Amino acid sequence: MLKPLPPNVYQLDAPPAPATPPLDGSCRASVAVIGGGIVGLTTALHLAEAGTDVVVLEAQEPGWGASGNNGGQVNPGLKFDPDTVEQVWGPERGRRMVEFAWDSPNRTFALIERLGIDCEAHRGGTLRVARGAKARVGVEATARQCLSRSMPVDYLDAAETARRTGTPAYHGAMLDRRGGNLNPLAYSRGLARAAIAAGARVHGATPATGIRRKAGGWDIATPRGTVTAEKILIATNGFTDDLWPGLRQTIVPVYSAIAATEPLGERARAIMAGRPSVYESGRITVYYRIDARGRLLMGGRGPMTPIASADAVRYLTDAATKLWPELGALRWTHGWNSRLAVTKDHWPHVHEPAEGLLVYLGCNGRGVALGTALAEQLAARLRLGSSFELDLPIVPPKPIAFHGFWPLGVVAAVWHGRIMDRLGL
Repeated sequence: MLKPLPPNVYQLDAPPAPATPPLDGSCRASVAVIGGGIVGLTTALHLAEAGTDVVVLEAQEPGWGASGNNGGQVNPGLKFDPDTVEQVWGPERGRRMVEFAWDSPNRTFALIERLGIDCEAHRGGTLRVARGAKARVGVEATARQCLSRSMPVDYLDAAETARRTGTPAYHGAMLDRRGGNLNPLAYSRGLARAAIAAGARVHGATPATGIRRKAGGWDIATPRGTVTAEKILIATNGFTDDLWPGLRQTIVPVYSAIAATEPLGERARAIMAGRPSVYESGRITVYYRIDARGRLLMGGRGPMTPIASADAVRYLTDAATKLWPELGALRWTHGWNSRLAVTKDHWPHVHEPAEGLLVYLGCNGRGVALGTALAEQLAARLRLGSSFELDLPIVPPKPIAFHGFWPLGVVAAVWHGRIMDRLGL
């Protein structure tokens, strides 16, 4: 049964969703994409534009999951600093990963412009802000590493950081001018519309319930039909289930929550006139931005069950009051959350567990830009096979030990991180 969208504020401004009727009966395709989020839809788009017959199977509707419910930040990079990436993966592979991941916002905004997607895309830059002295040291180190690679970043002192964020709470920041923000639900719907226009078949309310290997390809079972495809991409991220054995155990689904105010008018321009995307450096932090309508959106780790109002995330609304007490009383009109996937090692994971089966999981909170950019390469891999090498490594799936205890582990990690951050450790 089709579930309603989480009660996000994006629905107020996003264009209507395109028609994505459920699959009724059987069909054939060269490639079947399981998951109608940013990665799945963008991969289908590139496949269709290249003349490949592709079908997308989405359990709900395009953008229903984290792809349409995230913070809308278009951030460059990976979880780790460039030096660490090259140390872990070696100078050649590491360099490719750094160049690819830190350039991903450019690819994202270029795609939006090419397709004419109406999603409030705004290049106000990304600010990685330091909450304390220890965090400042880390942010400065990141800035030095980026500058040594000729990236368009600047390190900002406390005074300049306060000017750009409207709060004196931070010790400094790194500005990356490639970053920005958008309405993620509008973006997801725009990708679905573009994929359909290019020739992709997109079916909502059509979960994949089983996969069976057969000669020359795969059979994918759905509630009302079967898809026979030569190749498959699984891009289900935080909603990954037992469709492929052991895959669910390779990621930890966590909830990220967002609260949104009513439009603030002049008050919004007073605190963040340039409308950057801001995220704090630390273990358990908040991220925020001002949207195109002047609303303040505050995000962070949330309750491990769905929420429907800002009252459920008072720690986020209280954080806003502490950052900008001069704003006075704020009316929080929306609060929602969705599941995203975190990997144990915090790297994004690309798998090929069988011939003709490609998997992408573990956006680790950086799904908008990284997922958009990687989708073009996933499409090329599906078309060309092993002759096309991705910029991210393909790794074997590794189930996480004691995976069944992940809800308790996430709660414990969040509380431990908050305590350590408050102590400045």
